[in-house]
Amino acid sequence: MDYSELLKKRRSIRDFEDKKVPMDIIHEMLQEACLAPSACNTQPWRFIIIQDQQLMKRISDESKRFGLTIMEKYPESSYCRFKEAFTNPDYNIFYNAPALIFVVGEDNYPFFREDCTNATNYLMFAATNRGLGTCWIGHAHGIEDPALKKEIGIPENYQIAAAVILGYPKSIPELYPRNELIILKTIC
Repeated sequence: MDYSELLKKRRSIRDFEDKKVPMDIIHEMLQEACLAPSACNTQPWRFIIIQDQQLMKRISDESKRFGLTIMEKYPESSYCRFKEAFTNPDYNIFYNAPALIFVVGEDNYPFFREDCTNATNYLMFAATNRGLGTCWIGHAHGIEDPALKKEIGIPENYQIAAAVILGYPKSIPELYPRNELIILKTIC
């Protein structure tokens, strides 16, 4: 597909077929993600691939617990709109996707979040180009349990920059209307 079509077809997918994505395809996409630009060409991203559904459910439960503590701390936050979902034991923040990819970076490097974000976008475009669906799950960034972090494989001095679910979409939602382009100022 051409570039313009790729941009329009990348959607957030939350409903997947019950079908694993082959590991060789995931590796190809991650190789393409590594083509992303990074500050001073440091390429700080590292990847963790999880296809174990029980582990993903435990990560989901830990993420919901963390979310509820945020809601208690900031009761007026717009984040509180997720309270009903987060208190539902059957709600899985990963929408039962067949795969989860964490993009992590060393937290002592000042631009790891920006660089890992670039790699994450490349990853999502690589998936779209293969007919796969992704969704960036912001709720999964708050894993605090050291034992769970160790089990997942996140080194002590690394932080989660992105959590992306991946799979074969049951359907692809329509493109939501976009806001008009706003240019605050042009200086020539």
